[in-house]
Amino acid sequence: MAAKILQQFGGDWTEQKLAALKKYLTAYITILSKYPFRTAYIDAFAGTGYRESQDSHEFGPLFPELAETESQKYLAGSARIALQIQPPFTKYIFIEQNLQRSQELFALPAEFPELAERIEIINSDCNAWLQDRCLNFDWSKNRAVLFLDPFGMQVEWTTMEAIAKTQAIDVLILFPLGVAVNRLLRKDGEIEDGWRNRLNILFGTSDWYSAFYKEIEESNLFDSSHKVRKKTATLKSISDYYVERLSTIFAAVADRPRALCNSRNNPLFHLCFAAGNPKGADTAVKIAQHILES
Repeated sequence: MAAKILQQFGGDWTEQKLAALKKYLTAYITILSKYPFRTAYIDAFAGTGYRESQDSHEFGPLFPELAETESQKYLAGSARIALQIQPPFTKYIFIEQNLQRSQELFALPAEFPELAERIEIINSDCNAWLQDRCLNFDWSKNRAVLFLDPFGMQVEWTTMEAIAKTQAIDVLILFPLGVAVNRLLRKDGEIEDGWRNRLNILFGTSDWYSAFYKEIEESNLFDSSHKVRKKTATLKSISDYYVERLSTIFAAVADRPRALCNSRNNPLFHLCFAAGNPKGADTAVKIAQHILES
């Protein structure tokens, strides 16, 4: 099923995503607290603030959309929101690869002393850490919500597969639609090998190319025709493709992601949701879809 896109024009896109996160965490822990599971909140880019101009290492200078006034307020916002949710989670895991920002996160135990023993701060690449934890941990009595908030295409498909295999983790993920993916999809389809490989890693397949490009027959002034490759993908079809990819590995997926736009109404990210546990998937998606639409 093709995904419909929920677009919010104007406003503060960082606050929109954090508000959605808060609402889902509140609903999630309210329900899970009635069951004998250990619960965890995992934030895979906990210290990322979109504030330092060299942070998007693979793209060069930070995209100007991420340096707007609205994004300056975001610093460990998701971490503090999670720590304020009641009742509390059993465990809070904050992952940040950048050493300086991970050091800033160490202020959280002092800020939330009653939760200090529950807080774990990981200075590591999120893909390596998540794959190891997902594949080498007993999830039978554990449940978690994972917030993936990359500033580019850092989240690998192999990581998403490992998360889905646990059948215990619900995921809110920002898909870098406008800020990264669409920019790499040249109109003529001539994408350099390095970027093509990054897209393969993001989508977990090379089939995206045939989905986003078609050969079209064109005629010239001399009535001779030839085939040219052209980009046919739209922002919506790119988003649809990613949602459909998620649906191949997770128990259920919200098919109407929320578009997060800058002040010029250009979509930067799509906030997507995937439910891990088959038994609770329908309820989780129903709640998440309502939040994404509200």
